[in-house]
Amino acid sequence: MSILEQADAWLFQRINLDLVHPAADDLMVFLTRDNLSGHIYLLAILFFVIRMGKDGVPAVILILIAVGIADFTASGLLKPLVQRIRPCFALDHCRLLVMQSGSYSFASSHAANSAAAAAMTWIFFHRGLLIEKLFSVLMTVYAFLIAWSRIYVGVHYPGDVLAGMLIGIASAFLVYMIYSWLLKNVIHARVMSDKRGIDG
Repeated sequence: MSILEQADAWLFQRINLDLVHPAADDLMVFLTRDNLSGHIYLLAILFFVIRMGKDGVPAVILILIAVGIADFTASGLLKPLVQRIRPCFALDHCRLLVMQSGSYSFASSHAANSAAAAAMTWIFFHRGLLIEKLFSVLMTVYAFLIAWSRIYVGVHYPGDVLAGMLIGIASAFLVYMIYSWLLKNVIHARVMSDKRGIDG
């Protein structure tokens, strides 16, 4: 095991074994399981549509694209490439709070997906009204808690989670930059060209 891997395993065990409390166990399981906390994403989509109206639809599409890219990068590319064994199967001492398949550990797709959604929310709302800023903060905290829960319940190393979060953030900004470029250089340019044709 390299020094980085040893440090990662040490930090995992500090979080998974020491920074725990029985009262937090149920919350962490709730956060880490999509079938329990996934409806929070539906509420987030509803917030986009209510606050942005018809402009909320393309924003939601961008979120879905960013999450798709993040998930594919973490699970479709990196997991089979790196083939890191999950800590619950690799380490002697681990509190495993959920059922876990034998899939690989690096990088965390849960962390990647939630970070992508949170980053896109921040892009759209961090300069908005107070309720929109608060929503951005809420989604950021939610993404962080999901990432933390993956370590807490015993299925990911901190390095897996950090990599996943970076993938999610990068995916959101990449998607938004491409969207902004297309909006400015293709869609707006075409609209202006059509308008000049009509005026002429």
